[in-house]
Amino acid sequence: MTLTSDLRPQTTAALTVERQDEIAIITFDLPGESINKITRGVRAEFVALFDELERDTAIKAVVWRSGKPDNFVAGADIEEFLDWRTPNDAMRASREGHALLDRLERLRTPVVVAIHGACLGGGLEAALACAYRIASDDSKTVLGLPEVQLGLIPGAGGTQRLPRVVGVRNALDIILTSRNVRARKAAQIGLVHEVVHPAILLSTALQCARALADGKLSRKASPRKRTATDLVLDHNPIGRSIVMKQARERTFAKTKGHYPAPLAAIAAVDAGFSLGRDRGFEEEARLFGELATGAVARELIFLFFATTSLKKDAGVPPPAPPPLAVQKVAVLGAGFMGSGIAALAVQQGTLVRLKDADHARVGKGLASVRQVLSDRLTKKQITRQQFEDYLSLVGGTLDYSGFGDADLVIEAVFEDLAVKHQVLRECEQVLPPHAIFASNTSTIPIAKIAAASARPERMIGMHFFSPVHRMPLLEVIVTPRSEPQVVTTAVHYGRALGKTVIVVNDAPGFYVNRILSPYIVEAGRLLDSGAPIATIDEALVRFGFPVGPITLLDEVGLDIAGKSGAVFYEAFGERMAPAHSLRRVVEAGRLGRKGKSGFYMYDAEGKKGGVDESVYRLYSSGVVRPDVSLAETEWRCVLAMVNEAVRCLEEGIIRSPRDGDVGAVFGIGFPPFRGGPFRYIDALGADRVVRELEELHGRFTPRFAPAELLVAMARRGERFYSGPKLSDLPSRPA
Repeated sequence: MTLTSDLRPQTTAALTVERQDEIAIITFDLPGESINKITRGVRAEFVALFDELERDTAIKAVVWRSGKPDNFVAGADIEEFLDWRTPNDAMRASREGHALLDRLERLRTPVVVAIHGACLGGGLEAALACAYRIASDDSKTVLGLPEVQLGLIPGAGGTQRLPRVVGVRNALDIILTSRNVRARKAAQIGLVHEVVHPAILLSTALQCARALADGKLSRKASPRKRTATDLVLDHNPIGRSIVMKQARERTFAKTKGHYPAPLAAIAAVDAGFSLGRDRGFEEEARLFGELATGAVARELIFLFFATTSLKKDAGVPPPAPPPLAVQKVAVLGAGFMGSGIAALAVQQGTLVRLKDADHARVGKGLASVRQVLSDRLTKKQITRQQFEDYLSLVGGTLDYSGFGDADLVIEAVFEDLAVKHQVLRECEQVLPPHAIFASNTSTIPIAKIAAASARPERMIGMHFFSPVHRMPLLEVIVTPRSEPQVVTTAVHYGRALGKTVIVVNDAPGFYVNRILSPYIVEAGRLLDSGAPIATIDEALVRFGFPVGPITLLDEVGLDIAGKSGAVFYEAFGERMAPAHSLRRVVEAGRLGRKGKSGFYMYDAEGKKGGVDESVYRLYSSGVVRPDVSLAETEWRCVLAMVNEAVRCLEEGIIRSPRDGDVGAVFGIGFPPFRGGPFRYIDALGADRVVRELEELHGRFTPRFAPAELLVAMARRGERFYSGPKLSDLPSRPA
């Protein structure tokens, strides 16, 4: 590569170089990709570019910008991580990244980086090695180090440079939470030197580059003013030791030791200060190597690929019809679910008509929408203008006025088939012919609801999870009569709402609640046998679930759990018969957290306390067995769930193991570090899972009869996946 003396650009595979007087402008625009990634080829281009910059003494400074409209650099190419077979492979890659960015940092020509769009992972690590950082004041401009979400730590110097730029506390917050930092916040903590309007980003960067070239601006100037607290905690060995100790304690309490990356990140940051910069880089590379080829990173990287592939999945076989535009949504039912859906929809610029039976319910629903938006405003996730704009998009009604031009109706009324039939018939009388009617039912088959429809081909299920604005999954449920364009529209709009979408074929409970049911049933059977409530929850939290099954029952609502249990019992018989203990507690009128009375005690604000010992008297003599095994408790509940997941694949309820794993992780909190039910079976081996199921089936017939597909796979020595790459995500077992 040579730098030309005029303004005509010279293009390589990813880097374009042009010149304005003594300033070189480097534009990074990876061909054929919507985002910039740091690949092997890109790294080689930067090496060649650095060589030329060192030789061409006519160049005094450099401006680095992106050629993508709303992305600076998304990070490293994760696909390349899959080539590492040993910790040494990954460690070597980390050291190569160190060498490249060390050269960038020490380059003869100071580099000003002009950041517009996402600057993440290796992109931010590279920006930290530049002399001056300017960010655009735009909502799309965010900076962050998301590596711990993949079971990794920053491996190109992020654990060493970031703390020295923003301080230890800010650095640990960014690394351990994977939280994106917006431009103005980045300026406040010293992550960037300036924030400017996008229209003047390049001109400002050029001015700074000239100032650096002329010596009017120091390349060592810190963007952050130190406070007294900084001096005590960030720049004092004793203060740092306190910060590190507290970070370790908080991290372990949150991760329960299941995720090694956050603790490794703390260790790498600590090493940089306690052992010196060079040793800190060595420790970062060593820890990165260990993590990158470990089991946790392997499963988290799989989930990254799986969710990435779902974003490109139209929901129907090709050729997929284009989705319809959804400009107006009508929501039937202004309760917790309906108002949550409305709050999501208005944030996508969608007009929303929210209907319920009386003014009080509509008013409460609109207040809930306002509260969701207020929370985002308080957290500075949206501006005051956006808050007002979003609120203006939602209106309430007691009748079907305003439904005549709706593109999509989402029904979120009571889980009662007669009620759903009534609102469906009424609604269809006023809807335009193109409108789609979607039910948010959690258990009732869509075909049963569609039986009352005059146009069942326009009927589909859109099963959101509670709370709607936080839970990431959406199940789109299709019947044999659902038109392909109805499916693609529901999938596309669900994705626009920010959800991870899986398509599920119609059946009682669909997929997520279907596999949750035997898990809950087994927890109830353990209660029947005298297992302590706290022991059951402890066992499953130890396995990696965010909460145990008994706590989950209280959170969901025991009345709702009772209705769901009845649906599954009717559909699947004795295999999912509700446990005696659960039935008695429901019959006693305990509602869980929302009623301040369940398996646990709750204060007036609904804050959970200890086990309510009085609940034992509802279904037993009040005597519990202290000798219940945590291991067996965990084993029984988990195997009941994963066996049911295989049944769902066998019956065609889900399309692939990929969908089953993503649905379980994002829908009910199956431990991400285990990858999902199908990845977990692969890790154990189908033969072992079948042996364990057969042993339990002998003791607890008929609950643990192994799925036929699983038995066949065990006999043939098959796996659900052959590897973590996208090409290895089959629609059926190999």
